[in-house]
Amino acid sequence: LPAGCKVCFVALLQSFSHYNLVAQKLGVNLRAAKERGQLVFLEGLKSCLDLVFGEKEEEESGKPSPLQFMSESNSNLKALFDFVRTSLTPSDSDSWKGPVLLVDDLSVLLSLGAAPVAVLDFIHYCRVVVCSQLKGNIVVLVHSNEDSEDEENDLVVNSLCHHSDLILWAEGLATGFCKDVHGQV
Repeated sequence: LPAGCKVCFVALLQSFSHYNLVAQKLGVNLRAAKERGQLVFLEGLKSCLDLVFGEKEEEESGKPSPLQFMSESNSNLKALFDFVRTSLTPSDSDSWKGPVLLVDDLSVLLSLGAAPVAVLDFIHYCRVVVCSQLKGNIVVLVHSNEDSEDEENDLVVNSLCHHSDLILWAEGLATGFCKDVHGQV
């Protein structure tokens, strides 16, 4: 945001308030960025609750919910992709630099019932639009554990590793918790 990029933040793990508090500690005001149109924020937790309890976002905006796959028999993430594409495609009046897609946490889509192939298709199409066509960047958080028996998550993580330009692994210290240092990069 401070670099002047247009940002689409698909937040599936935490609320807007959480990210706003963290950003304020870093000197960034997410609320102001939203108001000026630089940040498009999808609050996944709220969208999921609205779908589960029958409050339709579709009635308000005229568009299907980005997480519509939860209430359908297929795990098609097309509505989520359309949300990302629409959010980051520049209009004539936009003066933002390259677009950035942030997804926190891609593993949540699997927990919500999306198939691994649908998640990988979603990321593939996002890469085509955001990286190739719009010359932007994608940053994705995925949880992974070597001891995990979650084959679907492992498939997504391994595929993302093969298609990523930069991978940062964060893990706890082998010696346990430490007050000053909480992990290693």
